[in-house]
Amino acid sequence: CGTYRIGSSVEFDYGSVLCLRTLIAEGKKTVMINCNPETVSTDFDESHRLYFEELSLERVLDVYEMEGGTGCVVSFGGQIPQNLALPLKKLGVNVLGTDPEKIDQAEDRNRHSAMLDELGIDQPAWSNLTGLEEAKTFANKVGYPVLVRPSYVLSGAAMNVVRSESELKGFLDLAVEVSDDAPVVISKFMEGAEEIDIDAVADKGVVIAFAISEHIEQGGVHSGDASLVLPAPNIKPETFARLKDIVFRIAKKLEITGPLNMQVLHTAADELKVIETNVRASRSMPFSSKVLDIDFTNLATRAMINASPPSAVEQCDKQQKLPFVGVKVPQFSFKRLPGADPSLGVEMSSTGEVACFHQNMHGAYLRALQSTYMKMPKVGDLLYVMLPEVRLGPLRMEKALKAMVIWDRAGYKLAAGAADAKTIEAAGAKGVKVIEHNPKDDDRLTSDLTIAIRANEVKMVMELSGSREENFYMARRVTIDFDKPLITNIEQAVVMAEALEMYGTTEGVVPRGTFQEGDIPEVETYQEFMDMAK
Repeated sequence: CGTYRIGSSVEFDYGSVLCLRTLIAEGKKTVMINCNPETVSTDFDESHRLYFEELSLERVLDVYEMEGGTGCVVSFGGQIPQNLALPLKKLGVNVLGTDPEKIDQAEDRNRHSAMLDELGIDQPAWSNLTGLEEAKTFANKVGYPVLVRPSYVLSGAAMNVVRSESELKGFLDLAVEVSDDAPVVISKFMEGAEEIDIDAVADKGVVIAFAISEHIEQGGVHSGDASLVLPAPNIKPETFARLKDIVFRIAKKLEITGPLNMQVLHTAADELKVIETNVRASRSMPFSSKVLDIDFTNLATRAMINASPPSAVEQCDKQQKLPFVGVKVPQFSFKRLPGADPSLGVEMSSTGEVACFHQNMHGAYLRALQSTYMKMPKVGDLLYVMLPEVRLGPLRMEKALKAMVIWDRAGYKLAAGAADAKTIEAAGAKGVKVIEHNPKDDDRLTSDLTIAIRANEVKMVMELSGSREENFYMARRVTIDFDKPLITNIEQAVVMAEALEMYGTTEGVVPRGTFQEGDIPEVETYQEFMDMAK
């Protein structure tokens, strides 16, 4: 596993622990290498031998040799052990599960894209990066924005959406620096596409379990920062079948034994474009296991040791018919990171997550948000809005204004700068209050918005500009620093407004301070939801 940090967290501890327990149940002696004592996998009774050591090639080889290891599992600890798979194999270690050469075929952006072309599976237009001029030529050919993607990196490090030629060189230099000697790929960024997450387990190239989730946010938000919905309510049966076919074909091509995760874009034209395949357990695998009531880790581990795991495909085929929905939302620590930009993008920022269940998506989303201790605005509260920049296109503006109309209809008051207020009122919202974000001499405390936030007049800020410019950053940062809820994604603004309009602020929770012994709790237990599916 390794230390907790952004991109490598408790989700991987879950996989490591269940892997250890499965191996022990199958009669295997186990050794755990993990330098983080906060994890369950470093409990004294979870493995036969425990090493508090760094996950470096040298240390893993030392432990493997000292313990007389017969196999090494790299698939449940996230990106760090994954990067060791090929070097370990070359030095004689028996890496269990998928062949490290096949892992490299997925991790290497160039080889992965070439494999998709060979299989006839659609993907965004791409090119292997050979230099700045070639990148400029490609970007001009397919049109901006484009996505720069390094290989073998943790949580989208140095991955960036490039919207103009002036941004290209800086982002390319960063990607090459982070990716070291691994390839960097530049591809067309598909704006407006919905993103889909697929977790799966395969045994010798045959898929034995899979889960198809959709993101609430559109493509462009890292999957670790996105809100996942399972079963995916907006995916049609024919689209579900196409996604299943894609994951089955890729698992077969890579001869996968163990876990895998894929990200797929679903465009407005009903195209499915694969953007990534990770031949390891993802941070969403615990969520998929819980929602479908299938132990993906157990199946993957048994596949790795040739213990004949049963197929759960028949049960997975019925996931769209489950009588409940699970929603997983991220949790952030921006308050503890002074100066960090609290906005969502293709590089991961979250430090935790919460998942909740409900009979529909909106209820589950509302429960999950409340479980992160987000201060939910009440009807009549004043919410401040900064609309999307024109460069993001009319569709983004249209969706943002749709959210504002819903907030207004649900009884919330809106405030914005003069220009945005006029636009919001023209869309149908009434009585938008004008508050300018107008810091003087780059002093954020002089802004009228800051003054309203500090006076507790503004209860929540929706900064939907999509801009990294200083003025917008100041608005985001001051919201966090003065402990107000911040929404920076348009889809989140829409779904949150719809959920609060449906349920108010107390759906699924007993309001704090009013619970008395004998009261009927409003939250069903996990087992109650699982019983609904039987």
